[in-house]
Amino acid sequence: MDQRIDIGMQPDDQPYEVISFARKHGLTVPVADAVLFAKGPSPSRAACDMAALAFLCAVARYAGKQGTR
Repeated sequence: MDQRIDIGMQPDDQPYEVISFARKHGLTVPVADAVLFAKGPSPSRAACDMAALAFLCAVARYAGKQGTR
C-alpha cells in the first residue's frame, strides 16, 4: 500500500516553476528564469537551489566590492 499525502512538497526530480523558485529564493522572475535556464533542461531541485545560493553570494560579494570604492 503506497499512499502519499500531498502537502505541497514536490519531489526533487520535478522541475521548479519559475515563479515559485523566484519566491523561494527572493529573486526576480527574470533572474530566477536565468538561473534555471543556466542549470540545463531538467536538473534536480537541489542543484537549482545551490545555483540560486551561488548567485546570491556572488551578488553580495560584488555589492561589497562596490561599497569599498
